[in-house]
Amino acid sequence: MRMHLSSATAGLILLAGIGGAAAQDVIIQPQQETVIREYVQKQPLASVQLPGVELNIGSTVPDTVELHRMEVPDMSYEYVVVDGQTVLVDPGTRRIVHVIR
Repeated sequence: MRMHLSSATAGLILLAGIGGAAAQDVIIQPQQETVIREYVQKQPLASVQLPGVELNIGSTVPDTVELHRMEVPDMSYEYVVVDGQTVLVDPGTRRIVHVIR
């Protein structure tokens, strides 16, 4: 019985780790990044300041920041410009998935 509980616990930990890694593994291909850059240049936004928020993948953008939809094929992320950098955000979790520097 004790071995069964340990295996179940290990399995849950493994699944949680895989889910967390998958949530952060967003790959933006170079050609997609080019399309995004061009879109943002044509649809300029005012850059915002986010004191206390690090622009790292996985960081959360505060609810007070307005996210903007991108009319880019095969792109389900929204964006905001922070300190002159385009930040792609998962609108469901508000987590940063990619920063275009």
